[in-house]
Amino acid sequence: QVQLVESGGALVETGGSLRLSCAASGLMLSRYAVGWFRQAPGEVREFVAAITRNGDKTYYGNFLKDRFTISGDYAKNTVYLEMNSLKPEDTALYYCAAETIVRGRQLSSPYAYDYWGQGTQVTVSL
Repeated sequence: QVQLVESGGALVETGGSLRLSCAASGLMLSRYAVGWFRQAPGEVREFVAAITRNGDKTYYGNFLKDRFTISGDYAKNTVYLEMNSLKPEDTALYYCAAETIVRGRQLSSPYAYDYWGQGTQVTVSL
């Protein structure tokens, strides 16, 4: 059974940093693209970052301006999202997802992904 579990979300002050983790069971993340998305209340799910299989390439949402970094530790079967210079507008539920069936969709689209975690909450205070 495939399972993705996010962790690392917390309440932080503006300018702070967090590292989110996406740990997988039932599949090897090194074989698949993994994406991070976020969703604030009343908003659509927004692309944050993605990493291709084996960590060959990374992609980021246009709003990030180099504040976030996605990486994989495949020995731990985990993908991370390092977030720096956090702003109140970064407040959201953050999800990771895995693309196990390649449909030719862009990794910035949530429809590219087959498995999703339950999310971890990030709240950035003023």
